[in-house]
Amino acid sequence: MKLRSLLFVPGDQPDRMEKALKSGADALILDLEDSVVPDRKPWARKDVARCLGQANRAVHLFVRINALGTPDIKEDLRAILPLKPDALVLPKSESSTSVAELGAMLGMADTKILPIATETPKSIFGLGTYGAVASRLCGLTWGAEDLPAAIGATSARHADGSYTSPYEMVRNLALFAAHAAGVPAIETVYPDFSDLDGLKAYAAKARRDGFSGMMAIHPKQIDIINSAFQPTEDEIAHARAVIAAFDAAPGSGAIQMNGKMLDKPHLAAARRVLAAL
Repeated sequence: MKLRSLLFVPGDQPDRMEKALKSGADALILDLEDSVVPDRKPWARKDVARCLGQANRAVHLFVRINALGTPDIKEDLRAILPLKPDALVLPKSESSTSVAELGAMLGMADTKILPIATETPKSIFGLGTYGAVASRLCGLTWGAEDLPAAIGATSARHADGSYTSPYEMVRNLALFAAHAAGVPAIETVYPDFSDLDGLKAYAAKARRDGFSGMMAIHPKQIDIINSAFQPTEDEIAHARAVIAAFDAAPGSGAIQMNGKMLDKPHLAAARRVLAAL
């Protein structure tokens, strides 16, 4: 499942869903949680179910359900599971136990799960457990909005938009948790959708650091995100040259290429580049 860009769409806005299907996003996250007020949730379930039933599945369709322990989650699942969403986004996931609990609620359905794994203080201490449920996951992502609210922080960001040290740490832990579980690491949203230059820099940093995709909140963010997580022609050519050089020296743990020493981590990185095509 190719997941460079994942676009949030409010679940009670069918006109936005229709437009989002043409946005170029790899996946839509049809939201039944934070973007829908309680009184609108019954209507949102109907709108999301209608989208799932009618949409062209050339775009992956995910649904962000309400959190475990809320009165809404069973109604969410009852409304949408028959329409076979490609994945469920699980907010406020606290560990592999949360994923296993949702998996039990799904019964025989093999729907994949994308946990948002950093939204409560307790969740930070469960980040290393997701390998136990890796077969149920299509990735792991994090968020920087709910956690500061939960602990009384005034903001997760400095004035220039960069994360303060607690939330930079959380981002890093989520990144390594995804890789430890062997699933894609998905970067969180860039909330200022009018700042496209800032988004470009943010997405480039995410790819540099090891994220393989990113969530979005507005369609005009999609092209920038897709471009950021797509290997460039130079990167592809270099990766192919590295692989060819190792193939030409079977049994060698290290080789020379263009005056530089390359070893097995360089080969693994080259293979990851080509796997992203």
